Amino acid sequence: MIEALKSALQSKATDQISAALEAVEPGELAYTVSRLNDEERALLFQVLPPEKAAQLMEHLNEIQTVAIVEEMTPAAAAAVVEELPSEERADILKELDVLDCEAILAEMQPEEADDARLLMQFNEGTAGAVMHREVLSFDQNITAQQILYDLRSNYEKYSDFEVQYAYITGTKRKLIGVLPIRNLLFAPDHVTAREMMIPEPVTVLANTTLDELVDIFDKYNFLGLPVVDSHDRLLGVTDKASVSEGLEEQSAEDLLKVTGLMGKEEIRSMPLSERSMRRLSWLSINIVLNVISASVIAFHEETLQAVIALAVFLPIISDMSGCSGNQAVGVSLRELSLGLLKPTEFVRVFLKESSLGLINGICLGLLLGTLAAIWKGNLYLGLVVGAALMLNTIIAVCVGGLVPLILKWRNQDPALASGPILTTITDMCGFLIVLSLASLFISKLV
Repeated sequence: MIEALKSALQSKATDQISAALEAVEPGELAYTVSRLNDEERALLFQVLPPEKAAQLMEHLNEIQTVAIVEEMTPAAAAAVVEELPSEERADILKELDVLDCEAILAEMQPEEADDARLLMQFNEGTAGAVMHREVLSFDQNITAQQILYDLRSNYEKYSDFEVQYAYITGTKRKLIGVLPIRNLLFAPDHVTAREMMIPEPVTVLANTTLDELVDIFDKYNFLGLPVVDSHDRLLGVTDKASVSEGLEEQSAEDLLKVTGLMGKEEIRSMPLSERSMRRLSWLSINIVLNVISASVIAFHEETLQAVIALAVFLPIISDMSGCSGNQAVGVSLRELSLGLLKPTEFVRVFLKESSLGLINGICLGLLLGTLAAIWKGNLYLGLVVGAALMLNTIIAVCVGGLVPLILKWRNQDPALASGPILTTITDMCGFLIVLSLASLFISKLV
């Protein structure tokens, strides 16, 4: 399929290119396009009509789409972007350079550009960011006959809408009711929208979080929810599928941050220099942090040489404490995202984590200390190793629980920075505690 598409691109024949694309399964389109080189991808979207180019973009990863749009002229990009659903259009434009974004908006139809600007202002992870503007809305005084005439007259425009309900508005587009399509179909011609509608519908504000939307959908089992501003003016509609997709994107982004990939996403078709910088920006910081941890070992070099068995337990203590700390990081991040925890609740988190760390630290310390004592037949080695693991576990869970709060309080990204900070502290403290205790009991260990 890839070779067939490449062959069609060489001919620059639109019919052949369209036929080659239609032969590819929808789920394979992103893979197929990623195997084209930069020139072939540019040619593909240059040759395709805007409507077909937009249809293809809907099957691609967002980062692929952004890269393609960046290579197009503003006029060509505007023609394609206008064909996309409103929420996807805004997502792509938000990822572009400011100058490129404004150049494309200037080439778009004023109404489409205004919609895009509106959606772009909402924060990710909110109802405003996952809503679509393509909704059926009618004035409260319009009749059933007039609504049906409008639907038939604008069939091509409405055919792309996800029609679940019609929304009835009053003055200044204030939402006052929801009109099920069934009510409209069976209503007499003269009945007004106000008489057919269901008044006082359930609505959500544009800044409602995705987790809150999930709870609302679970509670009411609606197909869609109207999104309004603080004055109850209808902004758009969101549905379960859009919310689920938004949550998946959030999870993927958090995973990338934890693994140290700067930026939103990376795929191997991106320019080599850009991929390298994304990774190096984290790895270069990590070198400095590891040097700090290693300096603790260097400072206690004599103790380590005297009791070489400690070298076996240093990575175990560091790793086990790090695992305990990462659990605490995960709980804090989750509670912050759900609104169950405020960034200033340091004392509460410290008390909760320190008590848990004490219990787990004692259990893990006893286990590792016993193994160390049996292995070398030295009770003091077991005490040093066990006590070090216990103390470092307590430190790790307290740090892991508190660091996300501190970062959030300082308006920093807790998901990105919590990992490296925790790793450095647990490594440094673990090495310091083990080697300090070993120095204290050196006469009993050698």
